[in-house]
Amino acid sequence: MTPWYKEPWPWIVMAPPAAAVLAGIATLWIAVASADGLVADDYYKRGLAVNAVTRREQAAERRGIAAQFEREAGRLRVRLHGDAPAALLLKFVHATRAGHDLHLRLEPAGAGVYEAALPQLAAGRWRLILEDPRGEWRIVKEEL
Repeated sequence: MTPWYKEPWPWIVMAPPAAAVLAGIATLWIAVASADGLVADDYYKRGLAVNAVTRREQAAERRGIAAQFEREAGRLRVRLHGDAPAALLLKFVHATRAGHDLHLRLEPAGAGVYEAALPQLAAGRWRLILEDPRGEWRIVKEEL
């Protein structure tokens, strides 16, 4: 007896082109639904801000300003060499979790030493950014 079909089953023949069409539709939907846009709308201004930050770090070097960080018993002490402003601003920037960032104001404790209470920090890598209140210079240290 001769089979009633001469070709392979139709769905076997049509499966690869149909899968390609469905994959194309899915790709188009993903591309339209998740438009990336620009990383930042004001990328030019942010680039200029990076140059300003670099100038502030160079200003600290030109003025001979250096800092030593000491951490002990829930307190942070910074020994500043060079110009001594009325207070210092210190940012703890977490490497991967922006929600853990911390801003401290360090008050003078005498002879170029500034102190502040230091809360418990989350585990991980930290970047310390020390600045004067006027924003004229800054010092960046990768870890404490």
